[in-house]
Amino acid sequence: MAIAHYLREIGRGRDGARPLDRARAADLFGLILDGRASDLEVGAFCVAMRIKGETADEMAGFLDATEARLTRLPASSRPVVVLPSYNGARRLALLTPLLAMLIARAGLPVLVHGMATEERRLYTKELLEALDIPARSAIEPIAPGEIAFVPTPLLCAGLARLLEVRRTIGLRNPAHSLVKQMNPCEGASLIVASYTHPEYAKAMGAVFELTQAHALLLRGTEGEPVADPRRLPQMTAFRAGRRVLLQEAQSGSSGAPPPLPAADDVAGTVAYTRAVLAGREPVPAPIARQVELILQLTETR
Repeated sequence: MAIAHYLREIGRGRDGARPLDRARAADLFGLILDGRASDLEVGAFCVAMRIKGETADEMAGFLDATEARLTRLPASSRPVVVLPSYNGARRLALLTPLLAMLIARAGLPVLVHGMATEERRLYTKELLEALDIPARSAIEPIAPGEIAFVPTPLLCAGLARLLEVRRTIGLRNPAHSLVKQMNPCEGASLIVASYTHPEYAKAMGAVFELTQAHALLLRGTEGEPVADPRRLPQMTAFRAGRRVLLQEAQSGSSGAPPPLPAADDVAGTVAYTRAVLAGREPVPAPIARQVELILQLTETR
């Protein structure tokens, strides 16, 4: 049993479980990513971590193991903006492609990575394909002003397998948080990370500090890395792990909400995205502010 000795420590429930240090967490996660743990052990790991919760040291170790196994994208002449897109749209319009296209229009290379792990959601890959940006089938450089959608299995097959466990057991596992914090790029880059609940903001911020990341952290739209078009969220930068609050959260709404399409409306979302890019519709103010901050952060790299 490859990871049984770790399960005995993390699987004792919320009060009895013992946290792992960063090095041991990296070893455990590496065994899982390398396929050396049985399906039963992987399921036990996912349930144990769901009950116990990850410490910052454990998540940093999981990231260490993942980034040692990533197939990284080559460096670009300008910093790459990394948009992890894994949640998709359930109730609100999916505007991650709009964010990516606004950033690319400013001349930056944009990496969107993700994969579907649930049914009955609209995912960024589908929208980008409808916008004539097909998913890549190989790891290649991204030019300034270009958007690349890279499916997770191309980056790390073991990580994609772990994300798929959700379909079997119906629960999130550490991989679902990890993909929002990993850096799949060589050279300068900016991770745009999002959370759904305030407790995740604290946990993700602690990990970015510990790993000395360069990132922008915000409460995204349904967990996607794009600001809610209805109100301005808090946005915090991490420069080599140093935390800087860039934008306070707006109380209330931004006024009359923009005329957004339904969450499951591919044609309507594509038409809206194109209308904003063409200037026929305004860029929602929270997204415009997010783009502004992203450009500021990439200029400092």
